[in-house]
Amino acid sequence: MIRSLWSAASGMHAQQINLDVISNNLANVDTTGFKKSRAEFEDLMYQTLKAAGTPNAAGNQIPVGIQIGLGTKVTTVSKLFSQGNFIHTENQLDVAIEGDGFFKVLLPNGDTAYTRDGAFKVDKDGRLVTHEGYVLLPEITIPPDAIRVNIAEDGTVTVELPGQPTPQEIGRITLIKFINPSGLKAIGKNLFLETDASGTPQEGIPGTEGFGTLAQGFLESSNVNVVEEMVNMIIAHRAYDFNSKAIQTSDAMLQTAVNLKR
Repeated sequence: MIRSLWSAASGMHAQQINLDVISNNLANVDTTGFKKSRAEFEDLMYQTLKAAGTPNAAGNQIPVGIQIGLGTKVTTVSKLFSQGNFIHTENQLDVAIEGDGFFKVLLPNGDTAYTRDGAFKVDKDGRLVTHEGYVLLPEITIPPDAIRVNIAEDGTVTVELPGQPTPQEIGRITLIKFINPSGLKAIGKNLFLETDASGTPQEGIPGTEGFGTLAQGFLESSNVNVVEEMVNMIIAHRAYDFNSKAIQTSDAMLQTAVNLKR
């Protein structure tokens, strides 16, 4: 009886974490470049009451034993890097990545971080930066007299200047990819950090060697599917409810046993 109490309790705890993950997905449904997460579970150890293959009193081998599971736990919360939908903004500094890759930015402490959020701005020095002011790497500096900025699919950045009929190239936006992007560490602000699990960053030109291409005037929306997350929320709620009912039933059975002696 005690096994059922603890097994059901582990199920309730796992579903609490599952709901936390679902809630975070829904909270970021409008976050540019956000990648949804998924909680993954595994069963816990088993208590073997009778091992399969054990001979019985007649000398015959028992084909199936008795094993009682002891619950579940959350093993990982994985980031899913499927492509989000594109939003047409017509802003010349908005850039979406179509395919694999991340933008590389410089953090204030000198470390590099990676993002799918291409809603760039221009700081006081003319450099392309994120909404938090983190500088895009390699640095792209827009001349103060530029009439228009053009960003090609391969990352080439050109500007139209007064009195010059030919656009001038000022740099190239490169992309970074990882062999295991799910191993990246999310730190908020649409940023990820490299870890041992993610592998080392590989830098390349957009549109080559498996890297995605760039789309100017677009932003990649969150890849959260609201309907899917609502269904997952219902399933998590019901699973939590089922486990709570198992605890109540176990408690009622214990109460019945206690009441045998009056």
